[in-house]
Amino acid sequence: VQLQASGGGLVQAGGSLRLSCAASGRTFSSYAMGWFRQAPGKEREFVAAISWSGGSTYYADSVKGRFTISRDNAKNTVYLQMNSLKPEDTAVYYCAADSVMSDFDIEYDYWGQGTLVTVSS
Repeated sequence: VQLQASGGGLVQAGGSLRLSCAASGRTFSSYAMGWFRQAPGKEREFVAAISWSGGSTYYADSVKGRFTISRDNAKNTVYLQMNSLKPEDTAVYYCAADSVMSDFDIEYDYWGQGTLVTVSS
């Protein structure tokens, strides 16, 4: 499956952004999806994941209560709604697909190209 992330940009602290990840292929609905991010000079870290059906979600503690992951299998798209953004949320955000929901990046087989989110203070 091929993934294309979009929706990044520059936003002030406290603002919101919605990232999208469009997938190609007819098997999108069989994949769990995850969002990861990598800040400059730091390792890539888990943000959120959602099961193939959308019935289960999982968040990193750092974004819990502020970010929401969702998916629309009819549109082959997964979303990450980011509210109450903080400067420390600044990173390149990547979407990824795998057969099982996981917070480990090494578990994911397919990756999008990343979209940059910059949060100014």
